[in-house]
Amino acid sequence: MTRSNVVFRVDATDASDQRLDVEIEVEAPFTASSLKLSFPRWVPGSYFLREPIQHVSHLQATDGEGNPLNVVRKDVDSIVIKDVSSLAKVCIRYKLLCVENTVRSNHLDDTHLHMMPPFTWFLPTSGIDAKRMNQTHTVEFTLPTDWNVSTQLTFQQTSPHGSGQRHTFTAEHRDALLDGIAECNANEIHRFTVGGRNHALHYWDAGGYQPNELMLERFIHDIKNIIAEHHALFGPLDEPYHTILHLTDGGRGGLEHTNSQTSMVPRTSLQPGHVEDYRDLVSLFSHEYVHQWNVKRLRPKLFLDYDLQREVNTDLLWWFEGATSWIGDIMCLRSGAWSAEDYFADMKRKLKRHHTRSGSSCQALCEASHEAWIHLYRSHAYSRETQISYYLEGELTMFALDAELRKRSKGENGVCDLMKTLYDKHNIHVEDPSKRGIQYNDIRKALTSLTGGRRLGNFLDEITKEAGNLDLSRAFSIFGLDYKPSDEPKRKQGTESVVWEQFAQGWLGVHVRSQGNKLKVTSHMQHSPVRDHLQVGDEIVAVDAIRVTSAEQLKSTLKGKVGSTARVMFARNSVMHDAVLDVALEPNYPTVSTSSGNRLWKSTIRSRQVDSA
Repeated sequence: MTRSNVVFRVDATDASDQRLDVEIEVEAPFTASSLKLSFPRWVPGSYFLREPIQHVSHLQATDGEGNPLNVVRKDVDSIVIKDVSSLAKVCIRYKLLCVENTVRSNHLDDTHLHMMPPFTWFLPTSGIDAKRMNQTHTVEFTLPTDWNVSTQLTFQQTSPHGSGQRHTFTAEHRDALLDGIAECNANEIHRFTVGGRNHALHYWDAGGYQPNELMLERFIHDIKNIIAEHHALFGPLDEPYHTILHLTDGGRGGLEHTNSQTSMVPRTSLQPGHVEDYRDLVSLFSHEYVHQWNVKRLRPKLFLDYDLQREVNTDLLWWFEGATSWIGDIMCLRSGAWSAEDYFADMKRKLKRHHTRSGSSCQALCEASHEAWIHLYRSHAYSRETQISYYLEGELTMFALDAELRKRSKGENGVCDLMKTLYDKHNIHVEDPSKRGIQYNDIRKALTSLTGGRRLGNFLDEITKEAGNLDLSRAFSIFGLDYKPSDEPKRKQGTESVVWEQFAQGWLGVHVRSQGNKLKVTSHMQHSPVRDHLQVGDEIVAVDAIRVTSAEQLKSTLKGKVGSTARVMFARNSVMHDAVLDVALEPNYPTVSTSSGNRLWKSTIRSRQVDSA
């Protein structure tokens, strides 16, 4: 093990102002008169440039004797320390504000530290031999004495340090350092083994609330089965895996790492009776677990060596996120963590999102992937009209691809087999470096090489490179699953002479939100009849002289007005207007119901644990 002689430290023993004490120690030799360090601007897994350097304050540099050195800012992300050639050591110290409670940032208070390395440390980028950054680094956490540490970094030792304890770890190279996320708190770390692989679950609740013990036990039971199902497909990995779970009053998100994840969900996810929240928690865990293979070890070729200072585009996020979502949820079903009712309830939710957006006719999946840096993470109220989510549409597209592949292979192969094939041939550890990482043609070639996939190359092109070609009706039909509008309510006996529209739900096709007793338009749905009349931000005040302040009241006032008009009073920029608007019938989009499907569907959801035993 060759050491880099670069040490990265944090001290969380004083969280009073939510500022973390940070230090970087760089030992000689220096290869130039100046040492340059840059703060990463991109966190892999989040396709958006962020500026964590904005949280840095109290920056200073000293030599090995404690003498101050001059620090000069460079560009928007870097610092330069001059006249270092003759020095034995350079120490950079600063405070880091840690108040953003997300899976992609640092958060510190008197109950925990969630530490993201790319949001914590400057990295030496010139002034030392570049090879040193891919050597073994030392990472030290100084923490309150009763805190535990969960991280995929390699543990070395724990020793007393000041009023706390210093926990020392190592990272074998730069990317291992960047992936060395850590959760530090006093809660118990739940440890278990699946298929010979060690796992740890470390939770933290933002308000100090305790999860229900039975629900926590249920979650551990379910993720054990999910893990076993993943391993049955891909084969087990050797390194220990850490699941960091943040429970909040509503926030949600997940971020994958090579051998760990941070997942954030509402605390109700682990409280009895919250079926949808628990279902979502299980799905999120499974999604992030798939990423060990699909993203962290199987990557786009352009991501083999992460450039952390600029955007690096790929057209394949529909595969790396959409296919991950598809397989992650199928694993929930195969493992028994989800029932059939769970799966189809979740699919209904996704289909509703799919049908109320019109972006599918404007943007293809490859284009949506390429533009993630400027669209998905910078969405606005009108995004759904011209843009798609490569998560949602990618998952539904993989559903359609899976159906075609299983039909043509008589149930032998599906998208999971395609992912396994790509992983085996192109993961970052395959012997031939030229085979590492994938491009679009690698996916296409692997697909057409599978039994049943020989004629699917053009189909893949159509559903990923062209807009508006996703035929969900065909896909559900192949699997023997009903896909149709929900049944209309039956008329009561004796009402035949009454015009049916008097009972139907009227629809303006807008999303609304109550803000301070004001009902405001937030976006338009697909085929909205008022798209040319109401703007985002307009306050709907009354409908046919009836005051409305909630979505429920708006819906009530539109009941029975289908095919007619309604006088809508609204305020725009504090000026009152009214307009006579057409009221349409609320769309009855096709959806699914719980079904056992046919033999092809059964081949998709069948557990593979027996096969791998």
